[in-house]
Amino acid sequence: METTTKKLRFVKTNNPPFWMKPLIPVLALLGTFIITSGLIIWANANPFETYYHFLIAPLGNRVSILEILVKSTPLMLTGVAVTFAFATGYYNIGAEGQLYAGAIAAAGLGQVLHGVPALVAIPIMLVGGFITGMAWALIPALLKVRMAVDEVVTTLLMNSIMAYIVSALLNGPWRDPNSGWPQSAEISPTAVFFKIIPRSRLNLGFIIALLAIFVLWLILTRTSFGLKMRSVGLGKPAANFAGINVSKTILTAALISGGIAGIAGVAEVAGIQFHLIGELSANYGYTGVIIATLGGLNAFGVGLASLFFGLVDTGAQTVARALGVPVYLGEVTQATMLLVALGMLLLQRYRLRRM
Repeated sequence: METTTKKLRFVKTNNPPFWMKPLIPVLALLGTFIITSGLIIWANANPFETYYHFLIAPLGNRVSILEILVKSTPLMLTGVAVTFAFATGYYNIGAEGQLYAGAIAAAGLGQVLHGVPALVAIPIMLVGGFITGMAWALIPALLKVRMAVDEVVTTLLMNSIMAYIVSALLNGPWRDPNSGWPQSAEISPTAVFFKIIPRSRLNLGFIIALLAIFVLWLILTRTSFGLKMRSVGLGKPAANFAGINVSKTILTAALISGGIAGIAGVAEVAGIQFHLIGELSANYGYTGVIIATLGGLNAFGVGLASLFFGLVDTGAQTVARALGVPVYLGEVTQATMLLVALGMLLLQRYRLRRM
């Protein structure tokens, strides 16, 4: 009598269980902490004590909490920008370059707005940053919809081009004539974002970031354009069959994504630095990709992920002071979390079945 042997195999499925998506961030956090524990032990530190200073200690005083909110502000904006594009299946990796495009606009406009009231100067800078971010996102978007060129490659290359443009400006016509440092002149005092809480760095940019999250939620869940975006993201052939203009939807989402990233650049210039510098962004655009992924392309998920990464960034400095652990452990944690989250997203499309 012939017998058959059943084996366990991974089988692809198009219908992952509803409970899997909210579980991904939790599993990503656990996986990240387990993996990075090895690095912490290698640095001659106790993982539990390290994670206490990483995640709990910064929440114990007012200064650290406010700094978490400050560090979360650009991450919220870049996370919203990336989510807006990813929702349509357009993988915008160029938020870093678009952020700097908005920062250039803010630094340029801020220098010529002397004497202009803040109620006029600040909106001008925000609109200018949004338009400049859109303009920088236009070329990759057109290449995608017109010639089907991979947007991951083109948006990534645009980041490098923008880095050279910023360097050329700061080492050329915008070099500070007084100090000689590669930085632009200070923007007008009327163009500076007001502080939400006195004697802190928390400024108007945080309110703008919260509004961006709310607008993202509103568009994705309460508008017909949001329905089109999600339909295109789920399947372009099906969306096209349903009568949706796929190219127009992708192009619009890509431009809005670039504009929001541009506003992140405005917030850094007008709220934190008050001039353009080459190190304006601590890879906020790239971190926005992690935040969008970890947040599950959900507006409020993006907000929570941004606050968590702000906590990690602040906690890394706390750990370095308290235990002598290298401060770049925070960056390692963020990168590990991205890889683990991507792995979880991939695995949710497979089931273990006996074949």
